[in-house]
Amino acid sequence: MSHTPANQAPMYRIGAVSRATAIPVSTLRIWQTRYGAFNPVKTGGNQRLFAEQDVSKALLLKQLTSAGHGIGSIAPLDLAQLRQLSTIGQHMPTAPALAQPVCLAVVGLGLANRIESGQFSAVLNQHRIQVTDVLEDLAAAQHAPLSDKPQVLLIKVNSLQDTVYESIRGLMQRHPFAQTIVLYHFAPDRVVHSMKRAGLTVRRDPVSDSELAELLQSVLFVDRERAQAFGQAGAVIAGRKYTDATLRRVASISTNVLCECPKHVAELIAQLASFEAYSQECLNKNTEDAHLHSYLRAISGSARALFEGALEKIAQHEGIDLRETPR
Repeated sequence: MSHTPANQAPMYRIGAVSRATAIPVSTLRIWQTRYGAFNPVKTGGNQRLFAEQDVSKALLLKQLTSAGHGIGSIAPLDLAQLRQLSTIGQHMPTAPALAQPVCLAVVGLGLANRIESGQFSAVLNQHRIQVTDVLEDLAAAQHAPLSDKPQVLLIKVNSLQDTVYESIRGLMQRHPFAQTIVLYHFAPDRVVHSMKRAGLTVRRDPVSDSELAELLQSVLFVDRERAQAFGQAGAVIAGRKYTDATLRRVASISTNVLCECPKHVAELIAQLASFEAYSQECLNKNTEDAHLHSYLRAISGSARALFEGALEKIAQHEGIDLRETPR
C-alpha cells in the first residue's frame, strides 16, 4: 500500500466507492486484500483512499465477474485489459443483430465511471450502451489510439475555449464518430454557438445522471428496426452532413429531370435540422419535459439523416456537387 503526500488531492473512501459501484464494502476489501485488485493510498491518519481508476476497475470487475469470470484471474489485469475483455464478451457473434450495443468513447475518467455504473438503464431501456475507449482527458486523447468501435464521442472539459474546440475538432476528424456530446463548466457563448452550428451537442455541467441519459437517448434512433433497415449501425443517428449554406445552394439549382426535387429535399433537411436543434435546446432548458424533447430530437434527427441519404441519390442522378464551397 502506498502513502499519499500531504498535498495530494482527496480521493474516495471505500464507502464512497461502494455507493458509486453498488459493490458491498466487504467485497471490495476482499478484492483488495486477497486478490490485490486495488492499491489504495494511505493517509497519515491511516485512512485508505481510492483513486478514480480504482472506481473504474471495480465497475469492470463487477461486470466481468457477473458474466462468469473468476476474480482471481482478472484482478491483476489493468483497466485497458479489463475493458478489452469486457468488449469481447459483449460482441459475441451469437448475439442477435439488434442487440448490439451503442459504443462510446469517453474523455474523462469520472464521466466514464458514471456511464459504466448502470445508472442509465432505466432511461435507455431500448438501447444498450458500452464504453469501449476511455481517455483521462482531452490532452491524452490527442495521441492515444482508439478502437474502430465507438460511434459516439462523449467529452467532459472544465473550460471550453477556442483551443479546446480545435482539439475536439481534430479528434473528430481522426475518428468517424456519428455524434459528439460535450459537457463543460465555463465557455464563451460564441464558442458554444459555433459548436452547436457544427452539429455537436453541447451542455453545461452539472448534468444529473437522468439528464445525461436523456442526452444519450436523443442521439439514438427511436426505431431500431428502421435503423437496421437503413444501415444505421448501432442505431446511432449520424450528425449533420451539410451546412445551411450548402443546402441553400442546392435548393437554388434548377433541374429538368427531377423538377423541384433537389430544392424540396434540401429545404426539408434544413427544416428538420432546425427542429432538431430546437428540440435539443428545449431538452437543455426544460428538465421536466426532457424525455419528450429527447424523443422529438431523435425523431427529427432520424428523418434528417434519411433525407440526407435521399439528397445524395438525387445529387448523384443529377450530377450535383454536394461538397461545401470554400469561403
